[in-house]
Amino acid sequence: MATLSAFSPPSWPDPNAAAFLSDPTDADSNADADADDHDPQSPPPNPNLDLHNNTNTFSPPPDLALPASRSPPSLFHLSFNQDQACFAVGTDHGFRIYNCDPFRELFRRDFDNGGGIGVVEMLFRCNILSIVGGGPDPQYPTNKVMIWDDHQGRCIGELSFRSVVRSVRLRRDRIVVVLEQKIFVYNFADLKLLHQIETIANPKGLCAVSQVAGSLVLVCPGLQKGQVRVEHYASKRTKFIMAHDSRLACFALTPDGHLLATASSKGTLIRIFNTLDGSLLQEVRRGADRAEIYSLAFSSTAQWLAVSSDKGTVHVFNLKVNSGSSGNEMRTSSDSNMVTSSSNSSLSFIRGVLPKYFNSEWSVAQFRLLEGSQYLVAFGHQKNTVVILGMDGSFYRCQFDPVNGGEMTQLEYHNFLKPEEAF
Repeated sequence: MATLSAFSPPSWPDPNAAAFLSDPTDADSNADADADDHDPQSPPPNPNLDLHNNTNTFSPPPDLALPASRSPPSLFHLSFNQDQACFAVGTDHGFRIYNCDPFRELFRRDFDNGGGIGVVEMLFRCNILSIVGGGPDPQYPTNKVMIWDDHQGRCIGELSFRSVVRSVRLRRDRIVVVLEQKIFVYNFADLKLLHQIETIANPKGLCAVSQVAGSLVLVCPGLQKGQVRVEHYASKRTKFIMAHDSRLACFALTPDGHLLATASSKGTLIRIFNTLDGSLLQEVRRGADRAEIYSLAFSSTAQWLAVSSDKGTVHVFNLKVNSGSSGNEMRTSSDSNMVTSSSNSSLSFIRGVLPKYFNSEWSVAQFRLLEGSQYLVAFGHQKNTVVILGMDGSFYRCQFDPVNGGEMTQLEYHNFLKPEEAF
């Protein structure tokens, strides 16, 4: 059951026209509906509000006033936006938005009362975000998704559920809300409920959506351990893939939705699938020991895959599949052969004699971090770079050699939890 509220109409934004991380105005901002069981008869919010008549100054409302002094915040959430150009941080005080290149804080919203934010999801670089309360003193109930418009400096709507919200995914045309065993898909323009999906227990809130306009692909856990469910909304097809024998730990989708990378709770192998037919295209090995995979990320061309785990090493793998291909076509350019010696075992000349472990495709490049800490990875906008975010507040930009592989070179480091003067 979900309940929709939009605060004093007309206040609902057009996500395709929302301003870029704009300052709030004094614009006033609610309606109510139901869904397990969303009520399709409920009047939708007005989607035609123009958000561009904003002022250039920001005077925070009382609940956003920044205290004079405060201890460093505790981190509850980290997430990149859809093109990895920015990242969002949820803390026990509020939330912050940072630019990746060049690295800088774009803005922060700190709350006086409560303040804990457990989920922050951006919509590309515009002023619309979704936030969920978190931590011991949440700013909002953990069973509600609050739609925040930073143009107005306030929440303009909410979606309420009967259980804790585990994650949220945004597209310009959809809002996807992930609960422990259920996923709701809403139309962004009027918050109409479009689809409900039952899943196996999903405490991590695993879910991925494509970002190419007009072609929505949604990936989530199926109803069996290790099973992935792929929804192709354009063709109205559902594909189930038995990706692993163990439970799913992490997965990632290319922006066009054609390729899917998955990892299980064992954390030794990462598998690449074609989402259209479910075929296994490639398998790469992170290591021999069990590991908790925290993050998987494709490069923009799907030539590279980055992986982070609790072992303290970020790995970059060379992929030999084309994201745009309809089948498991292999890349024929010289790039795929650049790092053959790095990505395959040196004992592969006796392939078929030794166990599969020795024939595995290994990572091309690595970067060493603090073991046991949690890190999120993405590919930078500079060529052959990786951006790494840590739950300890660390920001790394590293560069890898696509020809020789090996240890990455650290280009940049920041601690984004330090006070403003650090920026």
